[in-house]
Amino acid sequence: MAEVVRMPKMSDTMTEGVISKWYKKVGDKIKTGEVVADIETDKATMEFESYQEGTLLYIGVETGKAVPVDAIIAVIGKEGEDFQSLIKEEPAKPAEKKEEPAKPVAKKEEPAPPAKEKAEEPKKEVVAEKKPEPIAKTTPNADTFVDGRTKASPLAKKLAQDKGIDLNKILGSGESGRVVKRDIDWYKPSMVPAGGILHQPVVDKESFEEVAVSQMRKTIAKRLSESKFTAPHFYLTMEINMDDAIHTRESVNAVTDVKISFNDLIIKAAAAALRLNPKVNSSWLGDKIRYNHHIHIGVAIALEEGLLVPVVRFADNKTLTQIASEVKAYSQKAKDKKLQPADWEGNTFTISNLGMFGIEDFTAIINTPDSCILAVGGIKEIPVVRNGAVVPGNVMKVTLSCDHRVVDGVTGSTFLKTLKYFLENPVILLGQDSI
Repeated sequence: MAEVVRMPKMSDTMTEGVISKWYKKVGDKIKTGEVVADIETDKATMEFESYQEGTLLYIGVETGKAVPVDAIIAVIGKEGEDFQSLIKEEPAKPAEKKEEPAKPVAKKEEPAPPAKEKAEEPKKEVVAEKKPEPIAKTTPNADTFVDGRTKASPLAKKLAQDKGIDLNKILGSGESGRVVKRDIDWYKPSMVPAGGILHQPVVDKESFEEVAVSQMRKTIAKRLSESKFTAPHFYLTMEINMDDAIHTRESVNAVTDVKISFNDLIIKAAAAALRLNPKVNSSWLGDKIRYNHHIHIGVAIALEEGLLVPVVRFADNKTLTQIASEVKAYSQKAKDKKLQPADWEGNTFTISNLGMFGIEDFTAIINTPDSCILAVGGIKEIPVVRNGAVVPGNVMKVTLSCDHRVVDGVTGSTFLKTLKYFLENPVILLGQDSI
């Protein structure tokens, strides 16, 4: 007997899914457990395996189309079997549900001036959106050159040498125009035309591009709006001297194969600080507050489609190299859209770091159900007073966003004070078997 295949609920926040690819066409034989399609959820693109066996009789959703959870996406049965009665009976439910919210939307959009759209339409020209890229240099920059050579990180120099890229043709995006790894990754030879003159296309017509909102972006918008307008946020900012953290990172990386980042140090320090400040490791549940005994730290990873937050579980029990390896693996899985629900669920605290992009400080929206999120800025060399003398120092600003229903000012401040202590004395984090 023919059976309908419905859009599965592949994550706890999923309300609809997009068929990004069909692996089968009508008439193909399907075995139990065989991958039938790729489904884009609010978090990742995941393979959908068939629980039925038979012939694919009907495909109800085109590639790239979104349908709600439980809507019919296909029918599987015996070859030549009649399935029309199933299609006629089942779609009535999703159609009715979808019809009601569609009416108010239509009413809101109808007053929008159609005449203006029509008048402007002929003038509009769709232009493909381009990814931000490093800018080719036309003239030397005093901040970018030292002794006639371009300032670049050792890794950027190595990558440029391996790829045969002339560093003098790249304007770095690092501090003071320093060329860093991302500049090499984004560089394209076509950016520097013959003669070395930077060519910018002349745009003399109004144009735009409209892109359908992805499932991930829809969920991000919904969850962050709920967090921002439901949880009463307040913010605490503190400066941390990172001189010893810099030296510690260099020392660790000199003796280990797995290279640790400053973010890995911050995760380790935050986990240790949460263990001593358990009230920050909490969640607001409406009629009760949950104080978590375990420490699962969510690490925000930015993608073109949006933000994903995979979780480093039991972070206070892990070594620096274990944390570094886990975060690198998550980052690669996120880029490949291979993250699974188990990878991003269960966070008790979140860290968002924009320091690598030159951001000094910022405030982040709490990643519910956490009660706090730590926003980390870049390390900046500035004059500091030490023992009555002005000396150069490396300072990093962090801002803790707190849900005032759970965490008050003193609790948040005590946590930051503990975090500052660990990062300014990182040797404490390097106990036995901690690397």
